Amino acid sequence: MDDGSMTAFLAAVIGVVGTLMSALLTQRAADRSRQRERERAERVREWRDEAQELRSCYVALNTSARQYLAALTDHLHALSRDEDPRSVRQRLTEARDQYRDVYAEAQMRVPEGVLELAGDLNHDLGVVYGMARRLEDGVPRAGDSSAAVHGSIDGLWGGLREMRRAMRADLGESRADLGR
Repeated sequence: MDDGSMTAFLAAVIGVVGTLMSALLTQRAADRSRQRERERAERVREWRDEAQELRSCYVALNTSARQYLAALTDHLHALSRDEDPRSVRQRLTEARDQYRDVYAEAQMRVPEGVLELAGDLNHDLGVVYGMARRLEDGVPRAGDSSAAVHGSIDGLWGGLREMRRAMRADLGESRADLGR
C-alpha cells in the first residue's frame, strides 16, 4: 500500500468514525436534554402538589377558625338569653377541637409570617373561650363580662381577616384584594 492509498484509507476511516461519533454525541445530548426536561417537569409537579397541600391547609384553617368563632358567638348569645347552653356548648367544643387539630397541622406547614398571625389568633381564641366558659360556669375573673367577650369576638373576626389576607398573599392570590 502506498502513502496515497494509506492516506485515503485513514481519511475514510476518520470520516466514518467522525460520522458515527457525531450521531452518538447528538443522541447523548438529546438524552440529557430529555432527562433535564423530565426533572424540570417533576420539580414543577412537586411544587404544584406542595402548593395545593398548603392551599388545602389554609382553607381548613380558615374554615375551622370561622366555625370556632361562630360557635363562640352562638355560645355568647345563648348565655345572654339564659338558655340551656348544653347544645351550644357541644357545638363549641366540637368546633374548638376541630380548630385545634387543624391548627396543629398548620403549625407544621405554614410559613412563619402566617404562623405568627395564626398563633396570635389561636391565643386570642383561647382567651375568649376561657372567658365564655367562666361566665357560663358562674366563676368570672376580673374583666370577664358578656360585653368583654362580645368585643373580643369582634376583634377576633378582624384577626381572622388579617390572617386570611396573609394566607392569600402567600398563595399569590392577593391581587383579588387590590380593588377593595
